[in-house]
Amino acid sequence: MKKIRITQCRFCGGTEFITAYHSGYARVQSAESFMKTANLYHTICRDCGSVLRSFVKEPEKLLKKSERRQEGES
Repeated sequence: MKKIRITQCRFCGGTEFITAYHSGYARVQSAESFMKTANLYHTICRDCGSVLRSFVKEPEKLLKKSERRQEGES
């Protein structure tokens, strides 16, 4: 997964951010299998509270093993 760097809030210009995640049932679920889930994380501006980005840390976990990239593959 590519690293995305946010340097400034597009709403208020803030430069400090918090990473948080949904807990409980707020998980991303694979369309292929209800058993494949991942936590949904958010990058939030500390100044205005806007959610700047939502993401899962390991998107490969939502795929079938046969569809996952091998290490070193891009």
